[in-house]
Formats: sequence, C-alpha cells, structure tokens
Amino acid sequence: MTIIAHISDTHFDGSERALSRVRRAMTYLRGCNVDVILVTGDLADHGDVKEYNQVKAELVADVPVLLLPGNHDDRAAYREILLDSDGSAPINQLKRAGGLLFALCDSTIPGEDDGLLAPETLDWLKGVLADSEEPVFVGLHHHPIRLNNPLLDGIRLRNPDDLAAVLRGSSTARAVFCGHAHAAAAGTFAGLPLIAAPGIFSTTRLPWTTTDQLAWANTFDRDDVPGVVFHVVENGELTSHFRSIAE
Repeated sequence: MTIIAHISDTHFDGSERALSRVRRAMTYLRGCNVDVILVTGDLADHGDVKEYNQVKAELVADVPVLLLPGNHDDRAAYREILLDSDGSAPINQLKRAGGLLFALCDSTIPGEDDGLLAPETLDWLKGVLADSEEPVFVGLHHHPIRLNNPLLDGIRLRNPDDLAAVLRGSSTARAVFCGHAHAAAAGTFAGLPLIAAPGIFSTTRLPWTTTDQLAWANTFDRDDVPGVVFHVVENGELTSHFRSIAE
C-alpha cells in the first residue's frame, strides 16, 4: 500500500500568512505516515527567486516531495532554484516515489492563467505511458474538466481533448491529479479518476453556497483552513480521503 499526500497552491508570496499556512500543512504531513507528498503547482505567487528559495526550504520532508509548476510560477526561476538548470521549455518530469511512477506535466502558458499541454508535453507523456510496464499517475496544475465554477472554468486546461486522447490510448495511466481550483473536487476524465486538491493559500467559494455575485475580488476565502487529499493505492485500486488541516 502507498499513501500519497496531495496538496496544491501554496502561493509563497513573501508574507508571513502564506508561510505560516504552508508550515501548518507541512508540520501536519510530516507527522503522518505517508510515502510521498505531491504539490500540484502555484508554488510561488509572483514567480521570483526569493519565493522559490522559500519553496526549497519549506516543502521538504523525510519522504519525497514532488513538485510541478502552475500559472503563477516562472519557468526560469523555478529551474534555477529548484532544478539547478536553465531554459524556458515546459518542465516535465518522470519521478518514482513510494513505489509508484508519476508523470508530472507542465500545463502552464507563460504569462497566462489558463493552461495548455504543449505538443512536446503530450508527446513526452505519450512516450512515458507507452514505455511503462507499470501504473502511471499523471499530475498537472490545470483541471481538464469543468468544476462548475464559472470563474475557474474560464481558466482551465484549453486542450483537454488532446490529453484525453493520450490517456485513452494508454493501458498504464491510472489517475489524474491536479490543483489550480483552490477547492477539493473529484470527477472522472478519459475514464480515469480525476482529483483536484484543495488550496493551501485559500479556498474558492462555490457559487451555490452564497447569494453573493462572485468575482475574482471576492471568490477566495482566506479564512478557510487548508486541506489535503490522501490517495491510497493498494493492489491497483485508488481510494482518496479529503481532510482539513486544523491548527
């Protein structure tokens, strides 16, 4: 059995508030018996070097911590601090952790909030899935399905059909994990489980839970507690458990 702790959207911005919420989450997770921690994007808020130095210092544990970029991240600074490399190409990584294989895809469009899996990323993922003889768990930042929140759905993945075609053509893809929504959600995509992690930095309000007309200025609840999804993989089966992280 392998247990994945899935969080997202830490948005390090240099503030004590962001730092304290991440520390709260990571302290909790370090005390849990998990095999790997997955953080699905928007690690930094402005994508600058100082923020990535905080990412490097704080998103650490005795188990592997897997990271991928989101729309607030900057590829150059991300590569410089977190990967000790340079370049502006999509940051796609194949990682083994907890006895599982993770294909971490870069769905970002530099300078834009919505997402796109570039042709080279789709080709890379197709090759990973074809070459693997074991289950592969796919991670990206942007959600490829509608989450029934007009604001968020306006900045989701632009080319979900291209991703679906790659996944449907594979016998090894097992699930898709994403972030971006700042709200826990579960669905299906290309016949696979699709799980969006809650946000660490804030939570998005759902349209049917309020009489307010939601806009970007008022949709984020900064007082809601951060959350985590625990994915349990056992004998090829996936079960996901959603928990809040109390102080």
